[in-house]
Amino acid sequence: MSTNHFELSAVNRSAEQQGKGASRRLRKQKLVPAIIYGGNEEPTSISIKINELVKSLEFEAFFSHVLTLNVEGEEHQVVIKDLQRHPAKGFPMHADFQRIVKGQKIHMNVPVHFSGRENAPGTAAGGVLSTLVSDIEIICIPSLIPEYLDVDVSSMEIGDLFRLSDIDLPEGVVIYELELEDGHDRTIVNMQPPTVEEVDDEDAEEVDAADVPATEQNADAESKDDE
Repeated sequence: MSTNHFELSAVNRSAEQQGKGASRRLRKQKLVPAIIYGGNEEPTSISIKINELVKSLEFEAFFSHVLTLNVEGEEHQVVIKDLQRHPAKGFPMHADFQRIVKGQKIHMNVPVHFSGRENAPGTAAGGVLSTLVSDIEIICIPSLIPEYLDVDVSSMEIGDLFRLSDIDLPEGVVIYELELEDGHDRTIVNMQPPTVEEVDDEDAEEVDAADVPATEQNADAESKDDE
């Protein structure tokens, strides 16, 4: 499957195929209940073959691409907005898709990749790179949705940090949080100093008898008796 284009087949769900009981029956038939909404149209209830959906979910790009849903011959251009998984087994239980309107901006959460950590001076000095986000909400027109945002941390030294505003954004893409009037330019990654617990030499030499196995204590006692 090309990661530049995702297409799924779906069928409409009737009123009788909606609700918790109906959804359970669909899942037993290897179908995942879903809904398409937005685009100034009425919501459409659909179901998708679970194997098709699971195969697409293997690709990270699936979550940040415009998708084509073929519903009984009618194509819908959508993005996935929500996915419910089984809490224990992880398989998809329900999906929400939002219709896109050409030229109309959309909110999307896209993954963040941190590259270059192996080459960072802070890493060489024993520092620990702490990443504080895995995805970020952006705003852009559908054709400009990036597959992911890359943050180059190869220059980070111990004590350095990057904020939202430090991300090199593609043209036409803005970060939703920074567009808010009370938005917070929060830290997304920092290089922390190494956490090494210092041990006092004197404390290291002192050993409490209670910490020594009984077999060793007995052996020492026998040795003294032999003397």
